[in-house]
Amino acid sequence: MKKIRIGSGAGYAGDRIEPAVELAQKGQLDYLVFECLAERTIAIGQKQKKQNSSKGYNELLEARMRAVLPSCYKNKVRIITNMGAANPIAAGHVVMSVAKELGLKSFKVAVVTGDDVLPELQRLDLKLIEANVALSQSGKDILSANAYMGIEGLVEALESGANMVIAGRVADPSLFLAPMVHEFGWSRDDWRKLGKGTCIGHLLECAGQITGGYFADPGVKDVMNLARLGFPLAEVDESGDAIITKVEGSGGVVCEATCKEQLLYEIHRPDQYFTPDVVADFSNVTFQQEAENRVAVKGASGLPRTDTLKVSVGYNDGFIGEGEISYAGPNAVARGRLALDIVKARFSVCGFIPLEARYDLVGVNALHGETRSAQNEPYEIRARVAVRCSTLEEAISVGNEVETLYTNGPAGGGGVMKSAKEVLAMDSSLIPRSQVHAMITILEG
Repeated sequence: MKKIRIGSGAGYAGDRIEPAVELAQKGQLDYLVFECLAERTIAIGQKQKKQNSSKGYNELLEARMRAVLPSCYKNKVRIITNMGAANPIAAGHVVMSVAKELGLKSFKVAVVTGDDVLPELQRLDLKLIEANVALSQSGKDILSANAYMGIEGLVEALESGANMVIAGRVADPSLFLAPMVHEFGWSRDDWRKLGKGTCIGHLLECAGQITGGYFADPGVKDVMNLARLGFPLAEVDESGDAIITKVEGSGGVVCEATCKEQLLYEIHRPDQYFTPDVVADFSNVTFQQEAENRVAVKGASGLPRTDTLKVSVGYNDGFIGEGEISYAGPNAVARGRLALDIVKARFSVCGFIPLEARYDLVGVNALHGETRSAQNEPYEIRARVAVRCSTLEEAISVGNEVETLYTNGPAGGGGVMKSAKEVLAMDSSLIPRSQVHAMITILEG
């Protein structure tokens, strides 16, 4: 039975580079996938592109390619990624430039575009799901609208023989499903196999999370050598069954528990996981430890895909001003609470009305509130004020008020940090599948 090996080179935009190099060199891969987009990442990219038409792609693209291209080219490993973000064409030219500098002959990049659907969103005046109103009635300063595309453009790009495929907003598991469909010739309506492939993609998409990252809990779930955490790879056969493993000797662990945790990651209903390619059913998935760091996965299935695609809609939503200050020693918590009360009162004195505000004691109530606060008073805490504002000037004033606590607040404050930044918020919409069309651009040396 035919098998392919697919490695996960990144699980988010700023992920480590060394584990991907290790996979390219020692993983005996057919494909190396870099999944680097979160909900807001592409909105940030769109903003960068508007400021500079040659930007808007993943900022680590060039560094990653310099690191992995020599081994991938030598070992005939094909690369698939969504590092194109808001500007896949520019990203493609960056990769071609790196390939040329490295002396890689006959190198070909296929760029997949078509996910930018802002004009269609505006023309159809589609509904924003969270705001629960049509776009024209939302009053939001819309920055971007990118549809989650599936495998169609990716498979066509692979069929071109490209060494590397670069896309923008593609559903995370689709990046891994595409090479399975391409290699095994799966039908686009074989929902069972598409569901199985989507399950494998979901397991791999967060890279180190399935090899022990975001899993370790000392004394409860121990993981060795996290500083050299190895990223996962899957040995997939044409039936859609797979073995999840990693490069021998790398840090971390692949076990049934790491696989189960990753399977449930960001899953609302395991029996109905909506993707552009299939409504996947993970409710009967099983894991079996076959050997050290080798786990077999079986049992996924799927139902027909929907007629709509999800769209991530980015919009400007004011500014965030933050300020932090630390207190330590006896009575630190009381001094921290007084500091927060002073800042809150200062806003009233100055006639400043925040759109939203948080006043937290980090180490006491910042994550779970007062009902879950520590039973024993900590020796040191950090007071944090975060405010959403209408203007940048207001946001700057928040940190300035915290800073004045040095000489106008409780005793012993130190280590002030302050910041002010624009807020890029997200909503979602659903667009008819017929309105989204993948386009392929081939770049060759």
